[in-house]
Amino acid sequence: MVKNKKSDKKTGFFSLFTNKKNLKKTNKKLKISNSVRIKSVSQKKNFLKEKKNKSKVPVPLSSKKDLKENLKRVIPENKKEEFIGKKTQDVKKLIPKNEKKSEKEEFVKTYIPGFDDLIKQGIPRGSAVLVEGGPGSGKTIFCLSLVRNMCEKGKKVLYMSFEETEEKLKKHMELFGAKPSEYEKKGLLYVKRFNALDIARSIEALLSEAKKELLIDVQPILIPKDFQPDIVLIDSLTSIGSAFSGEENRFRIYMEQLFRYLESHDITSFLVRETSNPSHIGRAFVEKGEAVSFLSDGIIIVYNVVYEGGSRKRALEFLKMRGADIDRRIVEIEIKEKKGMIVYPKRTLKGKYLLT
Repeated sequence: MVKNKKSDKKTGFFSLFTNKKNLKKTNKKLKISNSVRIKSVSQKKNFLKEKKNKSKVPVPLSSKKDLKENLKRVIPENKKEEFIGKKTQDVKKLIPKNEKKSEKEEFVKTYIPGFDDLIKQGIPRGSAVLVEGGPGSGKTIFCLSLVRNMCEKGKKVLYMSFEETEEKLKKHMELFGAKPSEYEKKGLLYVKRFNALDIARSIEALLSEAKKELLIDVQPILIPKDFQPDIVLIDSLTSIGSAFSGEENRFRIYMEQLFRYLESHDITSFLVRETSNPSHIGRAFVEKGEAVSFLSDGIIIVYNVVYEGGSRKRALEFLKMRGADIDRRIVEIEIKEKKGMIVYPKRTLKGKYLLT
């Protein structure tokens, strides 16, 4: 008996389990089946540790059954009918904030090979992006490539032309792998030619002769009521500007209305503008009152590159983009039949060259 007492003092807590009554109480308290018996202190510690860890392990939602069982933990039984009757928007409250909106909803990808590498996140949805460059640089082809890629991804595109006819534009699209007739049948593409002079006259009619400002807000572009575009392409601002010849103030007013309209309707837009000389490479350049560079959220410049010796190439620069990080290097591009524009983000211009 003395040895047992000494043994109890040395082992301490182990003495609790030497008593059969205490052992039964412990097993009953911990809800242990008859097939499992605690016979030592270490066994009890391991059992409690294992039980604690199991309570922290999240339930994997690998099936509808798992999801249903997990929802029972979140939604009380008496609130079940109320929950079922709620709309999907109300259910979003159960989703963490950082998972509510995907990157696809907030940013737009062009899917032009190599171009999206210059802006990793994509173009912020609702941005107005200016696409400018000299004659033959590839501005329109950039837009035609964008049309094909967006329609192939199921996005609705409105192409507003102030220069070429609808038929001519569709033929150009086909040259670069697009299927305009198929897109139109699916309700994904709407190509329309507009007269810039009509726009100039409508602005003139709504101007106050005294104050030279718009008396009311006007809709600067005509979007069909049954067509809600994800992307709008305007080709080009240069043609619209020519209709306001000698009336720079009126053109500026129209541009303000246009950008305000696009912003209020959360439309991602690409606006083509032709420049005789690159306007952002340090040369003297006077912008004719348009202020489009300041109004636009982003600027993409397409260059003609003339190398020493007479060889010519094309290049592209992402000059600015509000709300996104961009790679601002001037990189080479190519235009290929059935493929459209291809951007080479790793080919920075080298050697002696002239940008036009």
